[in-house]
Amino acid sequence: MTIDAPPKPSISPYKHYVLLCTGPRCGEEGAGQALYDSLWTKLKAAGIHEGPGRTKFNSVNCFGACKGGPVLCVQPQGTWYYNVTPTNLDRIIAEHLVGDQAVPDLVFHQSPQVDVPAQRGSGG
Repeated sequence: MTIDAPPKPSISPYKHYVLLCTGPRCGEEGAGQALYDSLWTKLKAAGIHEGPGRTKFNSVNCFGACKGGPVLCVQPQGTWYYNVTPTNLDRIIAEHLVGDQAVPDLVFHQSPQVDVPAQRGSGG
């Protein structure tokens, strides 16, 4: 008996994917959620909200790195930021998401760069 797999999903091209902690222990109560609520407007104002150069974003409940929160992670670079205040979020958007340069004084962890092998076709 063969079980049909669901259709393979697809995602439109993007440049960065931002994950922002909105958990209750990540900074002052509600600080992460307030930042998250402002993200769309800030990304739109920076011109990085659509097209292949866009920045996708989502919230997470907990990264397990609560000290110094709110915490934000920029993928695919694996750059982790702490103390993400509204002013620091503006810096991260301008310098990293638009300018492609990390904001060193806000980075607390940098993931090692990992090469992902290209997906192979199903032909032989």
